[in-house]
Amino acid sequence: MIECGHGCNHCSDQLCLHKVPIFNALDESDLEKIASIIIHREYKKGETIIMEGEKSESVVIMHEGSSKAYKYTPEGREQILYVFSEGDFFGETNLLRNQLATFSVEALQPVKTCMIMKSQFQSLIQQYPIMGIKIIEDLGDRMVRLENALQSMGVRNVDARISGLLLDFANKYGSNDKKGTVVHLPLSREGMANYLGIARETVSRKLGQLENDGIIQTLNNKSILIKDDESLKVIAGELY
Repeated sequence: MIECGHGCNHCSDQLCLHKVPIFNALDESDLEKIASIIIHREYKKGETIIMEGEKSESVVIMHEGSSKAYKYTPEGREQILYVFSEGDFFGETNLLRNQLATFSVEALQPVKTCMIMKSQFQSLIQQYPIMGIKIIEDLGDRMVRLENALQSMGVRNVDARISGLLLDFANKYGSNDKKGTVVHLPLSREGMANYLGIARETVSRKLGQLENDGIIQTLNNKSILIKDDESLKVIAGELY
């Protein structure tokens, strides 16, 4: 981990603040004040950003890169809960409720973060109540995604779950291409399996089936091309 203090060039022009929904309602002068109290840290791929059970003393904003939030099941299997990327943040519930971290977060690639310490964050909430509302909205969105994932495990078949995950990734990490949508996958095949609660071999087999059907095309280990999103939505149960 590499750390630099306030005012470094880690995120010029306060870009990390512009990326975060909870700061959207603030003007430039307010953002400049907040930027002055931010601490910047960098993590290598595979490095732990926070460990489950640790006492959190800051809100962590993802400036660059992506990370996974995960817990271990009683059987010792990793269960991925969320994938955080640019503009996402975590640690806010631990600060507001004064509880220990409820999940671990690990860098999926080189990551740069912006951190606001507990006492300063609480002061910001008092000074800018709109931030508190935005945090509640974000937590609500996360709860919906988590509930959908749990429901998917119990109700949707494997094909629907994998297709739904690819569509989610396309929405967040996709870019338009003349042949379809290029998706830069934030998770490996094993990571996708841990996210969906299935075997890695099943993920690989189902992706191969989608490719044989002409719905997707593998570009490399980290990227796929969705050639037929309509068919993918039908399989996912989003179109009938």
